[in-house]
Amino acid sequence: MNWPKATLVNMLTVTIGSLLGLWLKQFFSEDIQAIVFQAVGLGTLLIGIKMALRLPEGYLLIFMFSLIIGAIFGQWIRVDLIFTELSDGLKLWIGNSDSQFSEGLITAFLLFCVGSMTIVGALEEGLQNKRELLYVKSMLDGFSSIALASTYGIGVWFSIIPMLIFQGGMTMFAYKLKHIFSKNVQDSLSAVGGVLIIGISILLLKLGEISLENLLPSLVMICIFAYYYEKYEVRKKLKSI
Repeated sequence: MNWPKATLVNMLTVTIGSLLGLWLKQFFSEDIQAIVFQAVGLGTLLIGIKMALRLPEGYLLIFMFSLIIGAIFGQWIRVDLIFTELSDGLKLWIGNSDSQFSEGLITAFLLFCVGSMTIVGALEEGLQNKRELLYVKSMLDGFSSIALASTYGIGVWFSIIPMLIFQGGMTMFAYKLKHIFSKNVQDSLSAVGGVLIIGISILLLKLGEISLENLLPSLVMICIFAYYYEKYEVRKKLKSI
């Protein structure tokens, strides 16, 4: 059985970060947090560029088309508002919104698991057995959990349970799709994911505002378009023989 190893590492970094946060409290200054996130932002930029460069030859138009159609569709259905409603619903479901424990758990889970890096990273590990993106995310989450735990307490640490279910489950699901998608489709998906990761680095470095949630449908679009484009190319080659 293939375990979601990167998610297990992620859980470990959040555990360590939460314990440090409970111990250090206010000693982890905002200045240190800021420079750490800038450093991680630069590293994330490099990873995003590397992923984007995996785009197979001849797939550039499919890549652009998927990004544009995905962005239009995401903006039309307002994925960002869907995420907001889900987070509000989660708070109501947990109950006792004034509780520091539940606030810590919910805030940490939403920060750690609801975003482009989680989705792209889980797909990367499941489809291509590449974990570097989730390892970078683990580092980010570790430092974030120090700050969160110093404010919200032990509830931040308990966010590793829904993290295992959501992020780990997504990785396992992607692993099941591994034998359906060809290498070209997987590389095309990585390329679109890489562009979203570049967007995350822009946000971390505070270079601009990007609605990444509304770009997430591009990940679905590239799978569909690249899959059928490849089938069309294969048929064309067979006819020419």
